[in-house]
Amino acid sequence: MSKTKTFRDLREEIKDLSDKFAQAILLFDLPKKEAELQVWQTKMSAPDFWQDREKVKDISQQVSFLEETINRWRLVQSRLAGLQALAEEEEADKLALGLLADDLDFLQKEYKQLSQSLYWQGQYDNLPAIVTINAGAGGVDAQDWAQMLERMYLRFAEQKNWSVAYLSRSVGNEAGIKSATFKISGPYAYGHLKNEAGVHRLVRLSPYDADKARHTSFAMVIVIPEISQAKSALKEEDLKIDTFRASGHGGQSVNTTDSAVRITHLPTGISATCQNERSQGQNKKQALAYLQSKLEQYYQSEKEEEKRILRGEYTEAAWGNQIRSYVLHPYKLVKDHRTDFELTDPAGVLDGDLMPLIIDGLSRQNQ
Repeated sequence: MSKTKTFRDLREEIKDLSDKFAQAILLFDLPKKEAELQVWQTKMSAPDFWQDREKVKDISQQVSFLEETINRWRLVQSRLAGLQALAEEEEADKLALGLLADDLDFLQKEYKQLSQSLYWQGQYDNLPAIVTINAGAGGVDAQDWAQMLERMYLRFAEQKNWSVAYLSRSVGNEAGIKSATFKISGPYAYGHLKNEAGVHRLVRLSPYDADKARHTSFAMVIVIPEISQAKSALKEEDLKIDTFRASGHGGQSVNTTDSAVRITHLPTGISATCQNERSQGQNKKQALAYLQSKLEQYYQSEKEEEKRILRGEYTEAAWGNQIRSYVLHPYKLVKDHRTDFELTDPAGVLDGDLMPLIIDGLSRQNQ
């Protein structure tokens, strides 16, 4: 904050921030969030809540984040009210003016951070995200590219201190991966990652080409929320359950027993696979949950293209369909083709620094 600003200037800035904050807190719907927190706290106080260890960690993290966010909104609200009261005074000495400016500077920064939470108000934004990466056109380079994207999302989750659990992973014959599916759990994980869905394009000098020629590779990313309480129950007669020997990520039984499970929903043709758990029963439970989430998305989708993707029929991870390009040669650039937003540090993005792209996409959607 500039020290040359007058008391009158500060008063006008405080009023402007107060007006913006009043609108933001209405959009955030603080009373609703506080009621939601109270419901979760009541559930967590029940003795049987802690019996389901698989969900306890995710729910506890979500509740803790919700409580922290509510407290921050209330803190800004309280301090802004106090600042407004001080601003009503007719005169102030230099010391008071400096303290007022410092407090306003702090509240403006807090408001900027808190206002980003308004981007995650979608129905499923607070749920875990199930991410699937499929190598597309480009052979070995595409499989290596799929693994690079896998690492990018794992690094992003690590930086956010979010947890990752694999459902399935298929390695390439020479390098990289053919596909991988994993769940990322953290505060508003799906809200953060939902816009990552689509075709991602890489341009680079191929490490798998003896001539070191420039290659273009593609991979498809699918992101759906993990919906634990679906609207419709699955009918046993509509399901086909196959078991097979797991490969890649997994426990001690990988490659020794038919522990992996693939469940197909016959009416839609949608399937879900889990091979990461140690037992067939655990894999079946995870596959059913994954299938339920895919079906919820399928029935809610209005676009036939999205339905084809969920059925596994969309294979055009190639030219003309990309949502984002990562150019490593002859120049360095990451460009989101939906918004024309560009970054000149592809290495940083591929190392998990996705927030500038995420915030830009969400802010444009909410304009």
